[in-house]
Amino acid sequence: MKRTHHCNELRADHAGKTVTLVGWVHSRRDLGGLLFIDIRDREGRTQTVFDPSDLPKEICDQAAALHSESVIEVAGLVRQRPQGTENSKIPTGQVEVMVKQFTVLNHADVLPFPVDDPEIASKVNEELRLKYRYLDLRRPEMARNLRLRSKVATATRVYLDDQGFLEVETPTLFKSTPEGAREFLVPSRIHPGQFYALPQSPQQFKQILMVAGVERYFQLARCYRDEDLRADRQPEFTQVDIEMSFIDREDLYALIEGLLKRVWKTALNMDIPTPFKRISFEEALNRYGIDKPDSRIGMELNDLTDDFRSSTFKVFSGTIAAGGVVKAINAKGLACATQGQIETMTEYAKSFGAKGLAFIKVEGGEWKSPIVKFFSEAEKTALKSKLAIEEGDLILFAADQWLNACEILGKIRLYCAEVLKSQGKLTIDPTRFDFMWVVEFPLLSFDKEMNRWYSSHHPFTAPVTEDIPLLKTDPKKVRGQHYDVVVNGVELGGGSIRIHQPDVQKTIFEELLQIPAQETQERFGYMLEAFRYGAPPHGGIALGFDRLVAILCGTTSIRDVIAFPKTAKGTCLMTDSPAPVTPRQLRDLHIDVRAAKKEAPPAAPAV
Repeated sequence: MKRTHHCNELRADHAGKTVTLVGWVHSRRDLGGLLFIDIRDREGRTQTVFDPSDLPKEICDQAAALHSESVIEVAGLVRQRPQGTENSKIPTGQVEVMVKQFTVLNHADVLPFPVDDPEIASKVNEELRLKYRYLDLRRPEMARNLRLRSKVATATRVYLDDQGFLEVETPTLFKSTPEGAREFLVPSRIHPGQFYALPQSPQQFKQILMVAGVERYFQLARCYRDEDLRADRQPEFTQVDIEMSFIDREDLYALIEGLLKRVWKTALNMDIPTPFKRISFEEALNRYGIDKPDSRIGMELNDLTDDFRSSTFKVFSGTIAAGGVVKAINAKGLACATQGQIETMTEYAKSFGAKGLAFIKVEGGEWKSPIVKFFSEAEKTALKSKLAIEEGDLILFAADQWLNACEILGKIRLYCAEVLKSQGKLTIDPTRFDFMWVVEFPLLSFDKEMNRWYSSHHPFTAPVTEDIPLLKTDPKKVRGQHYDVVVNGVELGGGSIRIHQPDVQKTIFEELLQIPAQETQERFGYMLEAFRYGAPPHGGIALGFDRLVAILCGTTSIRDVIAFPKTAKGTCLMTDSPAPVTPRQLRDLHIDVRAAKKEAPPAAPAV
């Protein structure tokens, strides 16, 4: 390397030394005849000084004509900055380099957007940033994200190696097993009409590795899902994939708590307390209305079913008589909610099938709502006691079947939190991380439209041992050995103890999920056969690595922690992909592409 030091290395004790720096022109300032250029590399930046009284005119003119992000090499003498000119915002702010030699390694054209001003750069349209991603990644904020991602990946590998795990790569070209998210398919040239699928996860391979005696496997695995995107989804993503033999759930909890403790210490120098709190799926829904609760924001759900069982307000009492529940939350300080905000909350309720949203505003010492006149004094007392109602509060109700009622208020609860934060009435410490395990999920859920059971997690999840007899008599009561690790309302990962007995796995596939025996054999026959040859008890988990790094970086979008992400439409603007291919490529793959027919425009109305 030409350099003697990187651009974040020089300090006051380097004064008097001759150094060589290389990097990009971060900023340029011409002050009173002296030209100041900040040179930046991956590590940071250093101020350099071009003094016309000490340098040939052509060098000063050449430096003055540089565009930002040109690549340069400077050599010169380190000196302490004059008193009063220090820059406390950067680590090298006590010194500067008096340039003696200067070389332009590459000129840069005028940039499509600035990278030296974080405030301006952060407001640049994301599509423009993604089109010129190589410039976006030069921004210190983005460089920091990539560095942190690398550190977390290394810490993960070191920790799991210390725990006796082997890192094993599994195939990217896999067999299509359509369940869950839609798969990406890859046509086979040498097997016309047949396809590989890109794996949604290495789930089946890691279980086979347990049968193979690997015992402790992990992988920073690339996974693929052809689904609609949003801030925390990408068509290709990375997960920390883990599987272990001869364990129970307690072993897995301890392992992951230790891993996350190591990661948080490495990334943020923060000691997170362990063991993590544990709550059941049912408790999470009852208290927070969601199975990945954010316990920092309060506003827990309260059950009012017994209080309104005999109410003259028929909406409540009728729902209860039909087997439903009545629940409510108190959005403290939100009685000032606008009509538009109330309508938004009402639409959330309607999206779950509710006819509307009942609420009470507490203003001027009054309970303002058309439903209050139906409440008895005992019902009002119960409300005031359970919800701690005060002036300025907004009480929101849901009367429906249990799951719907919980989910309605869970959605509204998060919306209210955002409104309260925007009004400065809810402050959340950004350094607070509330970890928890959500456990005791139902093994199966029932699809009324399809009139069949489906796996709440995936079909390889083992039922709780004592619930196995219920598989054939009362499937809805069967609990799965499934667990999610959650922090601040974000699911970091999920996993389960797996089924390792062929007869139990076959019962799940054929009798409960109603997968025909022939289809079971075609899709999972090799796994069922493998289990016949001494499969150990095993279990595992997958942590969303992109999501984990995004939390550590303090960003809500995983696109900010992936070097080259796709847009919300699944495109790469930098490389302009996906893109057409040649007819010969299609012919080699035995594919005939037929464009979708455009709908005919509506006929003109008759005159």
